[in-house]
Amino acid sequence: MEKPQRNWDTKRVQKAQRLAKISKLMTGKYVETKQIITVLEALIAPGDKVVLEGDNQKQASFLSQSLNQVNPKKVNNLHMIMSSISRPEHLDIFERKIASKIDFSYAGAQSVRVSQMIEDGKMKLGDIHTYLELYGRLFIDLIPNVVLVAADKADKAGNLYTGFNTEETPTIVEAAAFKDGIVIVQVNEVVDELPRIDIPAGWVDVVVPADKPYELEALFTRDPQNITELQILMAMMAIKGIYAEHGVQSLNHGIGFNTAAIELLLPTYGASLGLKGKIARNWVLNPHPTIIPAIESGWVESIHSFGGEVGMEKYIAARPDIFFVGQDGTMRSNRVLGQIAGQYAVDMFIGSTLQLDYDGNSSTVTRGRLSGFGGAPNMGHNPGGRRHATPAWQSLRDQANALGKGRKLVVQMVETYGANKKPIFVENLDALAVQKQAGLANAPVMIYSEDTTHIVTEEGIAYLYKATSKAQRQAAIAAIGGVTPLGMTSTKESLDQLRHAGIVKLPEDLGIKRSDAKRSLLAAQTIDDLVEWSDGLYEPPMKFRTWS
Repeated sequence: MEKPQRNWDTKRVQKAQRLAKISKLMTGKYVETKQIITVLEALIAPGDKVVLEGDNQKQASFLSQSLNQVNPKKVNNLHMIMSSISRPEHLDIFERKIASKIDFSYAGAQSVRVSQMIEDGKMKLGDIHTYLELYGRLFIDLIPNVVLVAADKADKAGNLYTGFNTEETPTIVEAAAFKDGIVIVQVNEVVDELPRIDIPAGWVDVVVPADKPYELEALFTRDPQNITELQILMAMMAIKGIYAEHGVQSLNHGIGFNTAAIELLLPTYGASLGLKGKIARNWVLNPHPTIIPAIESGWVESIHSFGGEVGMEKYIAARPDIFFVGQDGTMRSNRVLGQIAGQYAVDMFIGSTLQLDYDGNSSTVTRGRLSGFGGAPNMGHNPGGRRHATPAWQSLRDQANALGKGRKLVVQMVETYGANKKPIFVENLDALAVQKQAGLANAPVMIYSEDTTHIVTEEGIAYLYKATSKAQRQAAIAAIGGVTPLGMTSTKESLDQLRHAGIVKLPEDLGIKRSDAKRSLLAAQTIDDLVEWSDGLYEPPMKFRTWS
């Protein structure tokens, strides 16, 4: 059989043709700052799949602002792929019809506008992804034509130094560089010699010095003075009723005041229980400043981070035994590897949510707010198949099953009423309505009931993995539901039965007095205390500083 003739390098030829359009503007791999809009109009074609780096913190802000200034008659109908929709211009490009479709993981501050734009038909939603799913699809069916990323420094050859906030940059670049996509990088400065090479020049096509450094946000900093006594009570229950009971050694904390309270109670309440060295030793965690007292008092052995945190640079450089720090003295974060560690290597994920239904399914996608869920579904699910055994993982094993295996602890820690004064527990998640509105194939559930092992509220702990039926599971959730409509369905008889079976534990069952949950238990009660714990190495951003 005669094989038909075929060109096997069409993408490579197309890439060369695009780059040829800007050859007169380039000096080596460099273009001038003022030429960036011309460059983008030449290199990006209508309908392209474009990855724009926008992590939780690190933003390719110069490139995103420049993309918003291209001529929509030249660049339009783009399919944007972004882990985080964080900045106004990320959505302005849809208003200007430069882009038409998006696949993303998290929206955060832009969540309300995202929801409205989808409802108005200004933005077509591909899907809402976990971080790992989105990164994985860059190598399967969302292979990018162009990627726009940020680096700290570049040398004259085009090698890149991503430094403290490496985050997702190498993954995005690799997806394009090895499939004949175009890699455009904004850099804060050009230097003769880099502290280390994080991305080689051979992976990079265009480097442009930005008009100002890329923007960073301190998204993971929680001021201890805003931690409430209710959150301290919940943290005490979690430490004694989950961390200690299951012997949790490796873990991830979500962002929030509840988990910040746990971090600040380890050196005090945790120490009073004799738990030092027995729990919470190995972490996958962004460098929360509230973890400093636990590090300084010898609780923490290692931390691998998804990204950085503004103000923690000097502290991390001085603690290489704890953090993953290069010989240049700066941490190398890695969002992809952090997500993998959180999915497969830790004993427990503990975080919060905006809604839980009566079965224990949770979502942060609510009516009028399409926030997405980022990495929580990676952290907060129980991977099937093989996994290494740890005492914590084995503690959830069905001992009656000879082929049974353990489970990751997946904990949702919520107050029964949210900041909006609405019940956290709802009969039906808003995610079901959002599914219809956005045309999604599946409801955007963050963590499924089948994966949720514990729920903690100010009322107590529901050990859901012990429930033997759906009805018993619902009863356990109702028992800690407080004065919400769900909680009001719980009876004394049901509660007593659940407590006797160890499926629900109230503070008194754990030997905890509600009156003991005082702010004086916190190892640090202010940002200034965290600075003192760090020996002055932590430099909080201006908005967190106090002046006295």
